[in-house]
Amino acid sequence: MYRSLFWFLLPLVITELIYELGIQVINGGIARVPRPTETLAAYGIAWGLTSFLTGTVSQTRQMSMVLVRDRATFHTVFRCVGGFGGVHFLILACLAFTPVGLWVIDELHAVDPTLGGTVRRALGFLLPIPLIVGITRFLSGLLLRVRRTDIVSYAMMAGISMSVVSVFLFLPTPTVQADPILLPVMATYFGVLTELAVIIYGYRRFARRLLHRGVSTEGEKAGGQEAGGEPIGRDTGGEPATRRPHSLTVGYVLRFYWPLAVTIGIQALSRPIINLFVARGTDGTESLAVLTIVYALAHLPYGWLNELKNLPPAFQRQDPDARIIRRFTAVCGLISFGTMALMFWTPVRFFLLETLIGVDHDFAVRCTVPLIIFSFFPLAVTIRSYLHGIALRDHRTSAIAPSGPARAGAIVIVVNVLALFDLHGAIRGVAALYSGFVVEAIVVRWRMGRRRRA
Repeated sequence: MYRSLFWFLLPLVITELIYELGIQVINGGIARVPRPTETLAAYGIAWGLTSFLTGTVSQTRQMSMVLVRDRATFHTVFRCVGGFGGVHFLILACLAFTPVGLWVIDELHAVDPTLGGTVRRALGFLLPIPLIVGITRFLSGLLLRVRRTDIVSYAMMAGISMSVVSVFLFLPTPTVQADPILLPVMATYFGVLTELAVIIYGYRRFARRLLHRGVSTEGEKAGGQEAGGEPIGRDTGGEPATRRPHSLTVGYVLRFYWPLAVTIGIQALSRPIINLFVARGTDGTESLAVLTIVYALAHLPYGWLNELKNLPPAFQRQDPDARIIRRFTAVCGLISFGTMALMFWTPVRFFLLETLIGVDHDFAVRCTVPLIIFSFFPLAVTIRSYLHGIALRDHRTSAIAPSGPARAGAIVIVVNVLALFDLHGAIRGVAALYSGFVVEAIVVRWRMGRRRRA
């Protein structure tokens, strides 16, 4: 069983690590363009707002993994994905081209007009990204159903490879030297479009034929679930947690999806919220640049823990009580924590920051405390991922909905309290983010416990 869990998770972990390494290359490229601090700050704000939207549509992977059984359910869920992407396109357009964006970016963030204009231009370039990501994640969920995590891994590796290649190709060009914000934008598009192309190939090769037959995929068999109206999971008391309707409706999809969207959306909104408060400080631009580097570097050793939530729905038949999965998850969390301690509590951090990314020593020193705080994130993320996986397995996504608002509230409170102390803006931001993670994990655990007792 442990071997099956390991081989299922390994491609996803490799994918996440390569993705984070690719982000470091992009940041390293930005650090070598003219006006690097301004460009890092501008793209940090723009990508923070965009990732808020892409974070919500990325949950279409879980939707397709759990809900899609045949062509009819495929089209029902896909229509919802297209609708989500269209709404997010319009939101980004409002931020990029209307006075709403001027108020949100320039006034709320209290940035100068030049930086605000660069942020809005970046948002205009990134308009289609949420829709592209939504379709990619939707199709990748079907590949997880047939246990083809290798294809998902290949797709992301190909995307990151193209992003890295684009950095080296375009960094010395006159266009990028004159307008540096184009470098991360082009790298982003090269990556997401390549990933989508590989995922489409994998879907057509390995998953589409099973949907045409209208039979259960391997992933669904692993869950002991036949199509239409059977129990999809059991709580710790051994009773069926819920039942899937015989005919999947848009309403059911939305009821399954909205708690995930709210939770992940607020998780993604955490960064823009922190950017908002940090940007208004006296060291705002520098703090935003530090956070842009720190977010990406620190996410490298723990971001893959989020993939643990796929284990309970994928292996519910082999481990119905999730005891083996729970132990496996705990070991993964400890490995991540140990890795971060090695990377950020020792001089290794200066090698990563100064040699690999290319920032100067003074900038690297300002990243030190935020990175040390980040090393404790795996402890909260591991618990959250396991509980989210149980909720997905049992279709109890509504149980996790309050955790998102609780996280946002904790972040706002802590970042305002820390503003009373003489701390660098990046330290305040990361400490507030960690407080939000801890509160979120506590609320998820409380809600899941209440549902189980009920």
